[in-house]
Amino acid sequence: MLDRESHHRLKEAIVDQVTADRNILDELRDEVRPLRDRMRKIQPRATAAISIVATDGGNNQLRFDPFLVQLIRVVDSNENEYCLEAVSPTQTLAHLDARQLDRDGRPLTALGEMMSALGVSSLSKLSHMIRSDGDGRPRSPSWVQVYRELVEWAVLYSVLKKDFGSDTLIVFDGLLRSKVFASTYFSRFRELLEAEVSRHMSARRRIFLVGLAKSSKVFTRYRLAMKLEGVLRSAYPSFVEIPRKLEEAAYVWSEYARGDEMVTEGGEVNKFVIGKMFFVKFGNRPTDPIWPVDVFSPQIAEADRVFGYLLNDAINGFPVILYPRSLQKAHESAALVNFDMDVLQDQIFNTVRESLGSDMSALDEFQLEDSDPAGARYD
Repeated sequence: MLDRESHHRLKEAIVDQVTADRNILDELRDEVRPLRDRMRKIQPRATAAISIVATDGGNNQLRFDPFLVQLIRVVDSNENEYCLEAVSPTQTLAHLDARQLDRDGRPLTALGEMMSALGVSSLSKLSHMIRSDGDGRPRSPSWVQVYRELVEWAVLYSVLKKDFGSDTLIVFDGLLRSKVFASTYFSRFRELLEAEVSRHMSARRRIFLVGLAKSSKVFTRYRLAMKLEGVLRSAYPSFVEIPRKLEEAAYVWSEYARGDEMVTEGGEVNKFVIGKMFFVKFGNRPTDPIWPVDVFSPQIAEADRVFGYLLNDAINGFPVILYPRSLQKAHESAALVNFDMDVLQDQIFNTVRESLGSDMSALDEFQLEDSDPAGARYD
C-alpha cells in the first residue's frame, strides 16, 4: 500500500502529465468537430434481419490436461446451425484441410466452399497465420482463433448463396475487415459477396450487409471529444460517416483503415477492409449508446436505408437495449453453456477412461483428488 508521501508525489505527476497532454484532447475535438454537421437522422424501415455469430473461443473450451478441445459453432438468429466441429491445437494441418475438401477438391464444408471459390486447396495458402511446423501441425498457438474467424466468413458467404423470400438485412458480428487472409484473398472474397448481392438484385431481392462491433479503437479514441463537441448527441436516432483519416489515426496499422477510395494508382491495394465505418445511435436520448458499424462497401450510397432497417431491429433489443435483437438472438443460440457444456465435458472424461483400459480406475481416483490443495488458505 502506498504511503501518504507516495500518494502526493503520484498525484502531482498525474496532474503535470494531464496538463501537458491537454492539447491532445483539443486536437481530437478539432478532428471530430466537422462530424457534428454531417449527422443524419434515421427513419425506421421494416424488413427481415438475420445475424451470424460464432461461439466465443474462451467460453467454449473443453479442458482436461493434457487434452484441450475447442468447439467451433456458427449459428444465425433463426437458430440455424451452419458449423459444429471440435478442434484441438495438436491436430495436423493436413487433417484440417481434409475436413474442408475431399480428394477430388469438392467442398465438404462452408469453409471448403469458400476455399474452392477462391481457388485455394489448403488453409496455409488461405491464411498466413496458419502455417505448419515440422510435424505438420499449425505453428501458431492462436491458429484456432484464426480458423474460427475463417469459418465465420465462410458461413456468411454460404448464407448469401441461399435464396431469400424477402428483402433482408444480414448483420455480421464484428466489423467488415480482417487481417487473417493471405495475399489479396479478402478483397477477392468481397467480390464473391458482391456477386451474390447482385444475383439477388436480379431476382428482385435486396440483400444488405453490415458488420456491428461492440467497440472499436476509433470510437474509444474519439468518444470524449465527440461528447464535448455534441456529435451524435441528438434527440433522435442518427448516424455519421467516419472519415478514413480518423480511422487511420486510431489504428496502429493504417491498412486496417484503407478503403478502395484511398488506393492511388500504383499504390498498395486494399487487402483488409470491405466496409465503411459509421457511428450509429439508435435511441432518442443524447446519452444513448453509440455503436461502430461497417456498411458493405458497395452499399455505402444506401446507408440511409440500411440504418433504417438496422434501427427497426435495434429498437426491439433485449436484454441489451438499443442493440440489434437479431445479434442478441444469435449469441444466445451460439453459446454452449451450463448443461450442454457439462455433458460435453463428461464426454472427454468418458473417452479418456475408455482409452485407459485396465488403468481406468486411476482416472476415477484422479477426479476425486483436490487439484488445488493450496486453495484452502482462502477458506
